[in-house]
Amino acid sequence: MRKGTPSRLRPSASGAGAPGKHGDRAGGSSTMGEFELIRRFFDRGPARHAELGLGDDCALLSRRGPDTTLAITTDMLVGGRHFLEGTDPEALGHKALAVNLSDLASMGASPLAFTLALALPGADEAWLGAFSRGMFALADRFDCELIGGDTTRGPLNLCITAIGELPAGSALRRDRAEPGDDLWVSGELGGAALALASLREPHPPATGSPALGRLERPEPRVALGVALRHLARAAIDVSDGLIGDLGHICDRSRVGAEVDWPAVPLAAGLASVAAARRPALALAGGDDYELLFTAAPENRGSIEALGRAPAAPLRLTRIGRIVASSGVRILDARGVAMPIDASGYDHFG
Repeated sequence: MRKGTPSRLRPSASGAGAPGKHGDRAGGSSTMGEFELIRRFFDRGPARHAELGLGDDCALLSRRGPDTTLAITTDMLVGGRHFLEGTDPEALGHKALAVNLSDLASMGASPLAFTLALALPGADEAWLGAFSRGMFALADRFDCELIGGDTTRGPLNLCITAIGELPAGSALRRDRAEPGDDLWVSGELGGAALALASLREPHPPATGSPALGRLERPEPRVALGVALRHLARAAIDVSDGLIGDLGHICDRSRVGAEVDWPAVPLAAGLASVAAARRPALALAGGDDYELLFTAAPENRGSIEALGRAPAAPLRLTRIGRIVASSGVRILDARGVAMPIDASGYDHFG
C-alpha cells in the first residue's frame, strides 16, 4: 500500500459511488482520510521478511537463494458475488487471505507475504477494524506479512496477491497426474455448500455459528501441502467443487479420473439432508478449500501417516484413481457411473 504517490492510494473519482451498507453503518461517512485509514488498520511497522514493505512505490523481496522458487497467486472476493451483504467482516478478513493461502498450499508453498487491494464504499471504522483483525490473525498464524497494495472508493471488492516459497522443482502442479495414481482429498466435503444453501432459507444460521464455519472461515491446508511436496504428484484446492477442480487436473495432465462416491468424506451436516442432494453438495458445491491430490500407490502408507500426525491430525481419504481415459466419472457402490453435473462453478458460465 503506497503512500504519497498521485496514482494510487487516494480516493478515486472514477471508482466513487453511492456508499452501501458498509459505508453507512458507523453513522454516516467517516472523516478519516485514505492515508489515515492505511496507517490505523493496515500499517504494522517495519517489514519482518521483506526488504521493504508498506510506504513506497513497490515492496522489495530479497531473493531467498538460487534453489528457491516463488509461488504467486491472486484471488478476488467481490461483494454480492463471493459473499453476501452483511457477512461478518472479521470472518471476511480471514477468508480473503485464507483462499489465497489455500492456493499456495495446493502448490506446496510456504506463505511469505501478501498485498491487499481494497475498494470500499466508505471508511467504516468498525468494519475496517474487524476486517483487519480477522485478516491479520490468520496472517500471524502463518508468519505471512502485508507488504503493499492499494485502496480506493467503490463497490466492496477485496483482492489479495499472496507470495510463497518452496524448494526449486518441488511444486505440486496440475499437469503431473499419471494413470494409476491414487486420488486423495483432505478433510470433509459439502459443509460450505450446505451453509450457503441454508443462508437462503427463511431462518438462516446465526453469524458465527458452527454451521457457517466451513463457509466463512476455511482452513488453508498449508502444512499438508508442504508435507506432500515429495509424496504427491498433482494437486489443487477444492474451491469450485471437487468435480470441476478434478477436471482441471485431468485436462492439464491429459488423463481421466474415477471417484468412488461411497468413499467421499462428507461433512457431518449432510446427514440431515436428503440422500439425493448429497452428491451435488459434496461434489459440485465448492468453497471447501480442501486439498485434492494424486499420488503413486506406493506412497499410501506415508500419506496415511500424515493424517495421523499427533500435532495436527487431519482426515485424508483415498477416493478414487487416475485413469488413462478422459473425463471424470463418479461411481456408485456397484461401480456404475452416476449422472451428476460435472461442470463446477464458472463465473461466466
